[in-house]
Amino acid sequence: MFLNKAIAGILPLLPKRFIWIFSRRYIAGEKLDDALFASKEFNKKGIKASIDLLGEYQTKAEKIEYYKSEYLKIVEEAARNNLDTTFSLKPTMFGLLTDAQKCYQRIYDIVKKAAGKNYFVRIDMEDSNCTDLEIDLFKKLYTLFPDNIGLVFQSYLRRTLDDMKMLKEYNTNNTPVNIRLCKGIYIEPEEIAYIRHDEINHNFLEVLEYMFQNSFYAAIATHDKELIDGSLDLITRYNIPRSGYEFQMLYGVTPELRKSITDSGHTMRVYIPYGKDWFNYSTRRLKENPKMMSHLIKALFVRK
Repeated sequence: MFLNKAIAGILPLLPKRFIWIFSRRYIAGEKLDDALFASKEFNKKGIKASIDLLGEYQTKAEKIEYYKSEYLKIVEEAARNNLDTTFSLKPTMFGLLTDAQKCYQRIYDIVKKAAGKNYFVRIDMEDSNCTDLEIDLFKKLYTLFPDNIGLVFQSYLRRTLDDMKMLKEYNTNNTPVNIRLCKGIYIEPEEIAYIRHDEINHNFLEVLEYMFQNSFYAAIATHDKELIDGSLDLITRYNIPRSGYEFQMLYGVTPELRKSITDSGHTMRVYIPYGKDWFNYSTRRLKENPKMMSHLIKALFVRK
């Protein structure tokens, strides 16, 4: 662990070309064409995609407008290529923490565009400073686009089960509320977040069980074999149809485990990140979660 933290700490000081050696396994590339190509390849294998343009915590108007125009382009190109994909976005990319109303309007325009093409947009959950803002953003958009908008919850936050219960009142539409459940990656104080692995996993399965009990659509996002096995047990116990859930994994991570799930007939979606901000994304994620270093070091020797 100490070595992981030490390496992660110096990565931002190293040349981008060197960082790319670590990152190439987990990022489709810098251009939209890279993400489109990766999505097509997964679709050929019967795997769904979710395209994720890298970038977050933006404050400059020109950068925010670039990201909005790029997402509108992503929707157009996905439709033109007939891709089986969704789109994932981070609200701080659109100025959430500087002007929440303008952020809402920008994301509204993207979701409206996606809905017109019969596509789905998921609002990523960021650190705890954003949680309430992003839940409110989701609720406003869900009332307008219930078939085309979803949210992410993180099982390491102590509040997550209560947040899920709060959304139950929205789960009365013919389309179930669609929640991506993951562990979470941001570093948070112990007062608001579980720290131990067993606590995070226990909360993950408790929240997932509540979702199944109350007919939410569950996007089960994990590479943890223990959680996958626990999820499969819950699916069997509650007799959840294949249309009521999917598994999700990150691009380049645990491909063998991914294959075992798809070979068993379960729906799989792979998150495909791309963009010019890959350097900041990679170094930030490594600093937030040094345990990822053991995976990334393998990228020096193993191609996807």
